[in-house]
Amino acid sequence: MNTRMDRKKFLQLAVLSNLGLLLPSQKVAATTINALSFTQTFNTGNVTYFKKGEEGYEKLRKGFNKRINKYPQVIALCYNTDGVAEAMQYAIKNQLPVAIKSGGHCMEGFSCNNDGMVINLSLLNDVKWVSKSIIKVGPACILSALYNAILPKGKILPGGSCGSVGIGGLSLGGGYGLLSRQYGLACDSLLEVTMVDGKGNIINSAVDDDLLWACKGGGNGNFGAITEMKFKVHKAPALMKSFRFRAFKVNTGRAKDILKKWFELSDNLPPTSFSAYVLNGKTLYILLTSTEKNIAGIKFFIDGISALVDKTVVGKALPIATALKAYYGIQHPVYFKNASAGLYKKFEDIESYIADVMDIVTNTPGMIYQVNTLGGNIINNQFEKASAFPHRSYPYFSELQTYWDNEKQMPGLLNKFKDVQDIFIKNGINVQYRNYPDINFNNYNTLYYGNSYTKLQQIKNKYDPDNIISHEQSIKNA
Repeated sequence: MNTRMDRKKFLQLAVLSNLGLLLPSQKVAATTINALSFTQTFNTGNVTYFKKGEEGYEKLRKGFNKRINKYPQVIALCYNTDGVAEAMQYAIKNQLPVAIKSGGHCMEGFSCNNDGMVINLSLLNDVKWVSKSIIKVGPACILSALYNAILPKGKILPGGSCGSVGIGGLSLGGGYGLLSRQYGLACDSLLEVTMVDGKGNIINSAVDDDLLWACKGGGNGNFGAITEMKFKVHKAPALMKSFRFRAFKVNTGRAKDILKKWFELSDNLPPTSFSAYVLNGKTLYILLTSTEKNIAGIKFFIDGISALVDKTVVGKALPIATALKAYYGIQHPVYFKNASAGLYKKFEDIESYIADVMDIVTNTPGMIYQVNTLGGNIINNQFEKASAFPHRSYPYFSELQTYWDNEKQMPGLLNKFKDVQDIFIKNGINVQYRNYPDINFNNYNTLYYGNSYTKLQQIKNKYDPDNIISHEQSIKNA
């Protein structure tokens, strides 16, 4: 495999899709299980339990990231909310810690565990219309399927760009994408959840506003298993136009100068536009999207960046459903480590040391440093009060990515990855995005949740007092 070419292709197809993270397919898992004749621990009609060594276990255990392998004692494949409640009670009775998998896309594998139970929600993936502007969705519904269901009716949920990510994990941690500056985070459209808590009880957030608040940015594998989600959907833009800018064989100085200008220009973009700065080794890529018919409001950005790069490509205005598919991502497992590298308010937050980061990235094949625009309607007082997501005042989000071909390359790249993260930590970056976790974040509770953490602990105490639902970076009981 040619790493350079694969990463180039990745950036062309899915620069924002976080690899298009994918368990081979939620629906494939269901079909395979129904088709195989294997010995099952038992099937209650609502849930089937798989133990180590049984046929079907491996297919349910594996995730997209080839770097991570975990081996739960039991995997509970649930068919409905009652099945999830049965599985949770089984785990409590047998003193098994629980991890919850919907799309199974957690970058650090928190949706699986060793020697516990994994509650697998992959079959809970349907979309139902409640009204013209409200849908009910299973947590394992992947974004491409969700868009296929709602875009033909002229509706959109600002759920992201990765077509294979599950809506559950995405929105419970916040959820941003190409349209978030226009409509807010995915969690901001969340109206109601049904949850099986750590005591095995079925709870609806209609009876507890604090639970809904917690599930808007603080709900990933902490309080219970979300089995159904109700969202408000929005009128979809008709078209999306993309602009791509590239600079080749960049050194640290040029990469830094362009990043500084990118911060300056992106700060004035309208909410209908999104941009990303992507340093991929010595190749620099900048993406700009717009859902406005007239590009006059972003011409300053196009002209300013074009003057600094080697190539500018102006895409056609495409129907929104077609445009989004360009960012759905690759569909096969790879070795990788991706994580949040900080949220910023301005270039000055990183100006004094970003050259040190770029020195490593430009000299490490397989490493990418990316900064994305937030802001816009994400900075909304009503959304802020209604959600646990604590970082709305930061208009920029960065991520670090690494990819490799075989396990022999992994230790060196992980060391380089840590070197970069240590630069940010040493220089006071103390805000990170929960959906892009790093197992090496020691003070993750503050980094991910900020001032929301104390209240989230209270909700944890209420719904999971015995900490049955836990992973390496879950919310701890007070």
